[in-house]
Amino acid sequence: MKIERLKTDLLIIGGGTAGCYAAITAASNAAGKNAAENRDAGLKILVVEKANIKRSGCLAAGVNALNAYITEGRTPRDYVEYAKKDADGIVREDLLYSISEKFNEVTAHLEKLGLVILKDKDGKYVTRGNRNIKINGENIKPILAAAVAKAPNVQVLNHVNIFDFSVHDNRIDGAFGFGIENDTFYAIEAGAVIIATGGAAGLYRPNNPGFSRHKMWYPPFNTGAGYAMGIRHGAEMTTFEMRFIALRCKDTIAPTGTLAQGVGAKQVNALGEVYETKYGISTSERVYGTVAENLEGRGPCYLRTVGITPEQEESLLKAYLNMAPSQTIRWIENDTPSKANVEIEGTEPYIVGGHTASGYWVDTKRATTIEGLYAAGDVAGGAPQKYVTGALAEGEIAAKSAAEYIESLSALRQAQGTDAPGVNPLGKILEEEVAEHVAEIEKFLNNKNGADTAESLEEAMQAAMDAYAGGIKTGYRYSENQLAVALREIENIESRVSGLHADDLQEVMYIYELKERLTVCKSVIAHLAARHETRWHSFAENTDYPEKDNERFRKYVNSRFENGQIKIILRELTAEGQRNYEHHH
Repeated sequence: MKIERLKTDLLIIGGGTAGCYAAITAASNAAGKNAAENRDAGLKILVVEKANIKRSGCLAAGVNALNAYITEGRTPRDYVEYAKKDADGIVREDLLYSISEKFNEVTAHLEKLGLVILKDKDGKYVTRGNRNIKINGENIKPILAAAVAKAPNVQVLNHVNIFDFSVHDNRIDGAFGFGIENDTFYAIEAGAVIIATGGAAGLYRPNNPGFSRHKMWYPPFNTGAGYAMGIRHGAEMTTFEMRFIALRCKDTIAPTGTLAQGVGAKQVNALGEVYETKYGISTSERVYGTVAENLEGRGPCYLRTVGITPEQEESLLKAYLNMAPSQTIRWIENDTPSKANVEIEGTEPYIVGGHTASGYWVDTKRATTIEGLYAAGDVAGGAPQKYVTGALAEGEIAAKSAAEYIESLSALRQAQGTDAPGVNPLGKILEEEVAEHVAEIEKFLNNKNGADTAESLEEAMQAAMDAYAGGIKTGYRYSENQLAVALREIENIESRVSGLHADDLQEVMYIYELKERLTVCKSVIAHLAARHETRWHSFAENTDYPEKDNERFRKYVNSRFENGQIKIILRELTAEGQRNYEHHH
């Protein structure tokens, strides 16, 4: 491999929704300030993406609504209360406030960039429920990528897989990666880093194993890389036990929200009984009710669409072409939604901070507990139900905070006589670090073919998590004894990774993705074992502790990797209405 060293002021890892918007914000702010101060040099920004930012991340295929918006007559406070109620109180109100107050602002900016937002005859946005607006969003990601391309002082590295941070004395100095297509190892030094790599899919056996395993709710390429890098370097994490399980159309794994909110489809069992009111209508309760009805012999379960109007049916066919065309094709090939109800099922569990509170423990500035490292989007914890606009808002907040941090280092730059843009004044990536990482990659390339492959170990990991850590097989239920077995299985699989062989860097990437997932699995198991209650049915269904325990567990379950072990930290909830929380490193 070629070895290339790069230096930048701000490194953004992950070119998805949050990463793109962070780059746009940082470049815009720096350009405005430089113009005001009549300076030529601006903040050097580098975005590194495993795929290509034009079609990467959760919005790669498009989206047909913005699910977080303050509609007419509503306030940010209403949104905070909605998210708080859905998560049964285990949220960071300060984080939720800071994004909900920006929902409409970032939406207006998206429209200005070219996003088509549907409007009524009076020119007002067409709403879908109390918090959503309809869009034509099949090109939302190319729109963001085009804005990044126009931003000043922004460089994009596509097809480069970042797999480790460089951290010294709890301060991040940069990151390591390799180019899939150019056989180049990158050591990137940075003044500050924003991690925006998304959540983790593929930890559990999916609904459709084998050839169709990619047909899942969350992007299969999101492997928890950002989580894993932070965990290994001792960053504090939060609420990994609040897994997310999506309620989806059976087999196609297409979204159900458009059916429920767009045409008012109720959840019904095989007897035609509406069961959603029996179990509750929070996100986790909708899944739980479906699982319970099936276990008690009243399945299959459906969303009732029989009898909808021709106009409603046409709207569904069009909407799903925007985001899940396989569902529209299925309707056309079989019965359309007005003639047959839509069968539903739960997916395998995911760890994703855009829908639940899982992720990095961050302060209001989106600073993690590693100095100089900021988190945005699905990788940031504490603020569930953030969706697209929340990821954009966090990208903006993280970018502004990181820029402030970089500016605060200017005195140190001057003191060390290294005031050139892109020079890291506090530390640098050491040659021995580079050599160590290159040697590990070359070891995989030079290993002889053994009994294991990355694919076979990944399947073993998913089978273990499915059977012993609350997957589809057990109706999402688990016990302490089962979790102990899961941990042993995951550690055994982890011990076999070093013997894997790779023919090229694409296969090396698969090995690192497996390592990332295994690291996240261990954290998930530790968190599930630590919460001795069942607060979120299905999301965390603990058969040893089937009831909710507010007295002991109205707290955040956090963790930190120390001395080879995951240490659990219970933190008190932030005060009611608190709007600000900052770390003390």
